[in-house]
Amino acid sequence: MAVRFEDIQAARAVIHKVIAPTPTLPDPLTSDELGAQVFVKAECLQRAGSFKIRGAYHKIAALTPQEKSRGVIAPSAGNHAQGVALAAALQGICSVIVMPQHAPLTKVVATRRLGAEVVLYGASFDDAVAHAHELQQQHGYTYVHAFNDEKIIAGQGTIGLELLEALPNLDVLVVPIGGGGLIGGIALAVKHLRPQTRIVGVQAAGCAPVNPSLRAGHPVSVPVAQTIADGIAVKRPGELTLPLIQQYVDQVLEVTDDEIARGIAHCAQNLKLVVEGAGAAGMGALLAGKVPVQPGQTVATVLCGGNIDGNLLSRVIEQVMVRQGRYLLLKLAVVDRPGALARVVDHVAAAGANIIDIFHRRALWLAPLGKVGVELVLEVRDAEHGEEVMARLEQAGYHPERERVGEWPD
Repeated sequence: MAVRFEDIQAARAVIHKVIAPTPTLPDPLTSDELGAQVFVKAECLQRAGSFKIRGAYHKIAALTPQEKSRGVIAPSAGNHAQGVALAAALQGICSVIVMPQHAPLTKVVATRRLGAEVVLYGASFDDAVAHAHELQQQHGYTYVHAFNDEKIIAGQGTIGLELLEALPNLDVLVVPIGGGGLIGGIALAVKHLRPQTRIVGVQAAGCAPVNPSLRAGHPVSVPVAQTIADGIAVKRPGELTLPLIQQYVDQVLEVTDDEIARGIAHCAQNLKLVVEGAGAAGMGALLAGKVPVQPGQTVATVLCGGNIDGNLLSRVIEQVMVRQGRYLLLKLAVVDRPGALARVVDHVAAAGANIIDIFHRRALWLAPLGKVGVELVLEVRDAEHGEEVMARLEQAGYHPERERVGEWPD
């Protein structure tokens, strides 16, 4: 049975008491850059850290008493796991989550903390899926699919209702796509209420099966999934979700990991929001200029999740700062005698730069005899300040070489 707008309205009545009322927030910096009014729907602040609780709770609430007594099962190493675990706990039933054996410990612990039994099985996600189906058959669990389910799609679609209540004149809506449950539900709701809203789906370039599937007229798989946006790294869209994308989504585009990283960093630095790769895909597309936007339009993107590993977040922000010219990586040679390195440091300090790291290389460089290689990682105010630091070191006779990573526009 196809999902209808009435199903999304019914889902809202079921889940409204358990979900967090996530805000729709303005993004002044992106608004200025695009000449439009840009907003973000901060589902990264949702319970369990993503939108997944919406569909999972709606699905589990619809089970019969007998089905609830047997419990539910889902294979997942990400947000779906925590959404199902929380939804089941809120309804007082047991849940089993099957993860690959090498799933990140933080996700295993977080899922167990929400009350689920976590089963670690297999070397890949496909192994976990197969084992989840085996356990379902053995124990009579209800299988909760991450996206290819009418109840799941309707639950996710409630975001569309909230967006149009906050932004009744919404012109452009940008939504990340994994399996298609999120954008399928949202697009159905938004197009029903405001058909003129342009809906743009965004996939990670490292795992982008939707456009090939649309061209083929049926779901097709891509062979590999390689992206930092693991929450949307789905190799094949759903049988239920692809027709919704085909009917209601105006454009599907792809973003690189670098563009996703820029979206993550933008949300952290300018919106003060912690957003994972999947959640930042839409923001990355906007910042990269890939979404057609007219001056004065009202634009929104869904920050669909915030469950990012702290180490990855740190690396992303550091890399983005290098690309934006905020971090400067320099190599130079100094005389190999006491006090020479201290003089370099004095020049850096006088230029107003902050030393993040410094490496003294003797054996690894083919430096002239009597000199030693020095590598500096400097924090500067902006790209222009970085050039000033370079000029000062050049004037002092050090002839620094800059390691270029490739720069994004300001």
